[in-house]
Amino acid sequence: MAGNKIIIVNENDKIIDYKERDNTKNNNIYRVSGLWITNDKGEILLARRAFTKSHSPGKWGPAVAGTVEKGETYYSNIIKEAEEELGLKNIKPKKGPKERVFGEHNFFCQWYLINSNKSLEDFKIQKKEVAEIKWFKVKKLLEEINSNPEDFIKSMKKPIKLFKLKK
Repeated sequence: MAGNKIIIVNENDKIIDYKERDNTKNNNIYRVSGLWITNDKGEILLARRAFTKSHSPGKWGPAVAGTVEKGETYYSNIIKEAEEELGLKNIKPKKGPKERVFGEHNFFCQWYLINSNKSLEDFKIQKKEVAEIKWFKVKKLLEEINSNPEDFIKSMKKPIKLFKLKK
């Protein structure tokens, strides 16, 4: 949303500034929350980013992710994003690992986890954020990432390692 400032942090994830999203520089570090959704079949829910997104349009990534804005915490952000992007309400995600991501974008990502056995039709995707969602078997996902890395956000292998997913 225009007008909402994002949180800029230092190397210790301490807030040092707030900036308009479009005014951030490559050396600015910001906060992202991510939601990793699995089901009882051992599948992972991924979302294909809308083709209109400025970062990684049309690429597969975590089911839900969002940049933390002024006045939000990692947790409040993931609750808001999960409802906006997938229509998930009243979730109580478990706090997962936090990682520091370096590269084209520099940020801390606080991961959250939930287990859900919803069918794809039970999610209400927000088309301006998400083009589609799909359940992936871990083995198939790893094969897809290795054979077609251009179809996935650059950091997609990291959560798989973080969550020690089994093939």
